[in-house]
Amino acid sequence: MATRYRGIEHPLRGGWLLVPALAFLAVFFVYPLAMLITRSFTEFRETEAGVGPFGNYLWFFANDANVTILVRTFTTALIVTVVTVLVAYPYAYVMTRVSARWRMVLLAIVLLTFWTSLMVRNYAWLILFQRNGLLNALLASVGLGPVEILGTLPAVVIGMSQILLPFMLLPLYASLSSIDRGLVLAAQSLGARPSVAFLRVYLPLSAPGVAAGGLLVFVLALGFYITPAVLGSPQNSLFSQLIVTQVSDLLAWGRGGAMAVVLFLVTVAMLGLFWLISNRRELPSPLRARGGRS
Repeated sequence: MATRYRGIEHPLRGGWLLVPALAFLAVFFVYPLAMLITRSFTEFRETEAGVGPFGNYLWFFANDANVTILVRTFTTALIVTVVTVLVAYPYAYVMTRVSARWRMVLLAIVLLTFWTSLMVRNYAWLILFQRNGLLNALLASVGLGPVEILGTLPAVVIGMSQILLPFMLLPLYASLSSIDRGLVLAAQSLGARPSVAFLRVYLPLSAPGVAAGGLLVFVLALGFYITPAVLGSPQNSLFSQLIVTQVSDLLAWGRGGAMAVVLFLVTVAMLGLFWLISNRRELPSPLRARGGRS
């Protein structure tokens, strides 16, 4: 079969280069995922036996604690996403305004923590947050007394935000560095105040970077296990901890598989909703109005 037709390269040319990657994904991702989904419909505890293939799913939604932990997980992931946006946006903005030497310094500060072991960073926060740690020592020096931070949801949010910050900062910096500063200057030359020019011109142009980084951080935060296990407590456990408990401690692979499938489906639904909203906002307003009348 000819690989070219009238000067156009055949779309399958070089497709064999994808075979190793596809084989790796099939063996180490698709197959385990398929087995987990199969077990969620075929393996049951004694209480779900005889209920049918959806026994594990009925157990999940019948237990209010499971639904509560699922909601808490999505809420925590959303809070972590907002925190990383608030921290990364001004940092990335400064990176676009300084010289190349200082830009490399600021980037190295972020990547230095990114290259550090995940366990080391978690236990570093553990030392800082403990009752006799540095944070409580500083608070005691100003008369605020010791504060119980370790084992709370704020400790988990702080730890997760610090770990996931590079995943927000790097896409956001790439987006901000591509914005033409002349557009902001043009808005100011037309009479807009600097704050108005930033909100009406610069901020909308940076929305794709915020969306890309926020989506990446949100999805990664949903599956976090080590940080909530080290910095949190059983009273504010997240969904990944519940899955590990079912699989590792109780050997309930069916229940763990059902919980993983529920988390996967809810995540896909939220990503689909985000995609629909972003695509609708990209349409020009006359096209949206025309589509609404038709």
